[in-house]
Amino acid sequence: MKNKAITSRDVDFAKWYTDVVKAARLANYSNVKGCIVIEPNGYAIWENMQKILDDMFKKTGHKNLYMPMLIPENLMKKESDLIEGFAPEVAWVTQGGQKELEERMCIRPTSETLFSDYYSSIISSYRDLPIKYNQWCNVLRWEKETRPFLRSREFLWQEGHTVHETQTEAEEETNRMLNVYKDFYENYLAIPVITGRKTEKEKFAGAEYTLTVEALMYNGVSLQSATSHYFGQRFSKAYDIKFLNRNNEYEYGYQTSWGTTTRMIGALIMVHSDDNGLVLPPKIAPTQVAIIPIGNDEKVINKVNEIKKQLDEEGITYYVDNSEKSPGFKFAEAEVNGIPVRIEIGIRDINDNKITIARRDTREKLVESLDIDIKSYVRNLLNEIQDNLYNSALKRRDELTYECHNLEEVEQIMNTKPGFVKAMWCGDEACELKMKEIKGTKSRCILDNHEHIDEKCVVCGRDAKEVVVWGIQY
Repeated sequence: MKNKAITSRDVDFAKWYTDVVKAARLANYSNVKGCIVIEPNGYAIWENMQKILDDMFKKTGHKNLYMPMLIPENLMKKESDLIEGFAPEVAWVTQGGQKELEERMCIRPTSETLFSDYYSSIISSYRDLPIKYNQWCNVLRWEKETRPFLRSREFLWQEGHTVHETQTEAEEETNRMLNVYKDFYENYLAIPVITGRKTEKEKFAGAEYTLTVEALMYNGVSLQSATSHYFGQRFSKAYDIKFLNRNNEYEYGYQTSWGTTTRMIGALIMVHSDDNGLVLPPKIAPTQVAIIPIGNDEKVINKVNEIKKQLDEEGITYYVDNSEKSPGFKFAEAEVNGIPVRIEIGIRDINDNKITIARRDTREKLVESLDIDIKSYVRNLLNEIQDNLYNSALKRRDELTYECHNLEEVEQIMNTKPGFVKAMWCGDEACELKMKEIKGTKSRCILDNHEHIDEKCVVCGRDAKEVVVWGIQY
């Protein structure tokens, strides 16, 4: 039976998304325009993401620090491309207390400036390199249109900033961190992704080039999910990050930056969830099992305690719903919150030597013997759910990935059943802008070393240089 509080995603995807966010108590609107309250259910998911990614970063040699929230205007102006790229989104502080500031300060939209200024003061020799730092923080960008998790004025993220002795090392870092994100998306979030290089028009302001992780949502709209930037020496020259190299000569450092945000929660919703609420992959779910006792018979309580002990031994997270709500309400609540596995146990089940186990991904109810090894059974089921969610998302993405050879084909797809479009491109920005006229279709990434689809640009018909993935984006 469908959850009545949630609009069908095939009827109104935008409304469905908002309904799921609210029904699963992930976030709520606040009286601060463009900003949301991330509720405990949503923040618990972010904490899991943060914990797993942080461990991945540290395994690749990175350390955490924290930078100030405010950036003096003179620092922002040192890298002209950066200030130009972010100017429309910057919020400025012009007054402190009752006093007007001598120099206005922006609330960080990103922290390249502060990291670069800091690095210029602590780096003097090649022996100081590499420096591989990351920070978890909030940023503020004055977005015109907002949507919970996907695009808000204030949001949470991590931003890594590194300095290297050579171009080769820095470019290896850029690719390494792209692959860390790819690993996280596919193996933890169960979301298949495409990775590649951004065009000059779409790259990060101030970068030599940008690598990107692109995911496709259920409705065929793409989401930029993480980025990794190679800066080369652009910021180090602007901020005077010099070191004495192995030839005893001064040289500018080679920098990278990489990051992802709370929009990952939005991606989870839009790839996996359904008309009954949130669906969470077990590896990222804060709570993997809901245990719902039916009645308070002593035999039921003893069996619940036995199940808890076994799940504890296996390291599986769970909660027991002992509230006074009806069993049906408890089932629905666990379902809308996306709990991967639900265990139902009552006195009738015990008398029949049965236990009911429901899986959230397929909504299938499995009736098993009470004699099963519950910890092994649930562990295997969680692994099966994780794999099924990834494979289902991969199948849908592949079904919504097309090859196009002319604009008519692109237009037909974007107007009927949008998705990823692979097509050839000549490299001319004018052709990129022409594609944008088709429902806002943008280049998502260039597929380096990909076999050419044909030899002509999908827009102008001239000789093509690159295979590009195009799509409508959030």
